[in-house]
Amino acid sequence: MKHALKGQAHSYKELIAALLVSNGVSVLLFVLRMVEGQTLRYWFLFWNLILAWIPFLFVWLLLRRLKDKRWLEPVSLLLTVLWLAFLPNSFYLISDLVHLHTTGEVSMLYDAVLFMSFIFNGFVAGFASLYLVHHELLKRWSRVRAHAFVGVVLLLCGAAIHLGRNLRWNSWDIIVNPFALMFDLSEQVVNPVAQSPAVVTTSIFFVLLGSIYIVLWQFMKAVAARPKR
Repeated sequence: MKHALKGQAHSYKELIAALLVSNGVSVLLFVLRMVEGQTLRYWFLFWNLILAWIPFLFVWLLLRRLKDKRWLEPVSLLLTVLWLAFLPNSFYLISDLVHLHTTGEVSMLYDAVLFMSFIFNGFVAGFASLYLVHHELLKRWSRVRAHAFVGVVLLLCGAAIHLGRNLRWNSWDIIVNPFALMFDLSEQVVNPVAQSPAVVTTSIFFVLLGSIYIVLWQFMKAVAARPKR
């Protein structure tokens, strides 16, 4: 038993080290671009990457509480709501591709690699937190309910990306500016002109995120089912 726990702790340390390296590569790519191009262009990638890891922090705190607390306990519910509110930020990074263009400062290929590095790390943060919540739900709910919950979450993420990219809303506006946010949300539902882009953007991201998560989920199942030597 002790040997198994040591092996698990070692695996976690290696995973954390790999994540630090991966995120460090993003930072290094940005620094090299800053030095070469003498500009802070695309600085927002840093901010968006920080936001991308916030939901993982909430899930980590949630899982610590769930070891000896009920999920319906107020603090656990608050952490779940905060996770859900900030989760779209993990996937929002892909919408930053709209800023990718030829600048003459460095090659566009370099900038494409830079963007993909940040997007990859954001996706890792988001899907990791979603997987952990999904895994906990399966301990308490039926498979159908747990899978349906994940589907709804990804659909909401698609809608949130539309609100963030096209209407410029942020996660914290739920608290600081809820009435204006609700007005814009209702406008997307009742206004036929606004419905089309909202539906298209939400659907595109829902399909993209859903397809990626299905592959990751099946991959994790296959790894877990692999015979241990």
